[in-house]
Amino acid sequence: MKFGKRLKQQIQETLPGWGDKFLSYKELKKLVKLISSYAPQMMSGSLEYGKAEAEFVYLLNNEIDKFNAFFMEQEEDFIIRHKELQQRIGRVIDTWGPNGSQPSETDCKEELAKIRKDIVDFHGEMVLLINYSNINYTGLAKILKKYDKRTGGLLRSPYIQKVLQQPFFTTDLISKLVKECESTIDSVFPPPCDVERGLVLGSGVAGEGIFRITVAALLTMQEIRKGSSTYGRFSLPPLNLPDQSDVIQSQSLQLNSPIAIP
Repeated sequence: MKFGKRLKQQIQETLPGWGDKFLSYKELKKLVKLISSYAPQMMSGSLEYGKAEAEFVYLLNNEIDKFNAFFMEQEEDFIIRHKELQQRIGRVIDTWGPNGSQPSETDCKEELAKIRKDIVDFHGEMVLLINYSNINYTGLAKILKKYDKRTGGLLRSPYIQKVLQQPFFTTDLISKLVKECESTIDSVFPPPCDVERGLVLGSGVAGEGIFRITVAALLTMQEIRKGSSTYGRFSLPPLNLPDQSDVIQSQSLQLNSPIAIP
């Protein structure tokens, strides 16, 4: 599947309010085509060439600003929600748990079931944000490669170095929250609980929508790492989502090795 088609599919299947936060790949691709159509008539380093490249970089910078603003907003929200979920669990156990102020097995199970569903959905949203980072980085790398190839420019390498320092590319904190979320599921809802690493392999716990699009996101993260067996300077970082292949075992995912973007 070509990247443009895959991106369009991701946008169609993402969460409400996320669709316009992705890379404007189609518009950038049109600009590259336009620039390349008159690039042969321009000398590299000429004023006209410089203006065309400046316009392209300006649009790329706007896209990065968009990614960063959205990513940091979601990251901040996730930090708050993670803390609130931990506090909710504590309150339920302190109130209705065996050693709580008002012990009640029924009330405790009911409230924990509500929290469990929220944790599952929360976990799915965090996976989607990591996918958001991955697919937008991939799009930038591909459009820059296309630009260099069609115009004879040398923009990709220095610009990617800038991208690697951007907040939207740094998913360590979200990956850490994913791991903590999974640890909470293991400790508060141990087997034979029907929650498997934060996603439900059936129905009734997680909403079908969040489960479906999270599985699609995991598949996408696998696909964009399949282009090469070589890890290079344009590669995505290793996917730091432990044991995610267990989540959707039926899909036979292998999400452990960093693969270069072709």
